[in-house]
Amino acid sequence: MRTFSIEFFPPKTPEGVTKLRDVHMQLARLNPRFFSVTFGAGGSTRDRTLETVMEIQAAGSAAAPHLSCVGSTRENLRDILATYKSHGIRHIVALRGDLPSGMAETGEFRYANELVEFIRAETGDWFEIEVAAYPEVHPQAKGYRDDLVNFKRKVDAGANAAITQYFFNPDAYFNFMDECAALGISIPIVPGIMPISNYSQLARFSSMCGAEIPRWLAKRLESYLDDTASIRAFGLDFIASLCERLLAGGAPGLHFYSMNQSALTSALWQRLDLK
Repeated sequence: MRTFSIEFFPPKTPEGVTKLRDVHMQLARLNPRFFSVTFGAGGSTRDRTLETVMEIQAAGSAAAPHLSCVGSTRENLRDILATYKSHGIRHIVALRGDLPSGMAETGEFRYANELVEFIRAETGDWFEIEVAAYPEVHPQAKGYRDDLVNFKRKVDAGANAAITQYFFNPDAYFNFMDECAALGISIPIVPGIMPISNYSQLARFSSMCGAEIPRWLAKRLESYLDDTASIRAFGLDFIASLCERLLAGGAPGLHFYSMNQSALTSALWQRLDLK
């Protein structure tokens, strides 16, 4: 069964909270399997992540909080897990995470596989655990093979499924799937999908996270200059085509990075007739 899900980030302001409430209400009509909620560097959004997850769940949707281990201790992670468990949360996205600016120490955990092992040791099978996958290689990995081995460690530690970093070249995903199969990895690996609405913002995000924008695509988007309507229209066509190819090639679902906006995710969902 294919799974379709949507990601939010915790809002920083009262206006952001109100807006996300409206966005969630609109996207909940699509009936995604779950909404994930990101967790800031070093746990900087811990309380806001929890509040957002609680509100989503109270509104009747399944929620999956992100949890990162960098900058965390066993004690505070144990507290977070206990809080989520007490609120009936059964789904977590377990990540290594980023160090906050100015922080030099990673904390008691260095890698996501250690976090997955800890969650399993503390809570058994209570949580369904998603981890991250990088078809185009994690930006801090030593190399392609090392990145694959690191991914396998997370799977072996007890991950149930994975969500990829977004990408624009479907062959990167299919090649990654072949490499995973060769290593005996059989968990569902769901492609992460980034709608295109603003090229300068997309270029900035992509350079930070290691997602490659093919040269032809970059040039096409640059050619629209500040014509936002044309960028969004072309982006919708391109991303819909990418999703169609991924699903036709056997992808077990799609995970949409909504950026706390509803319009493009809704348009893609409806165009693809996702159910």
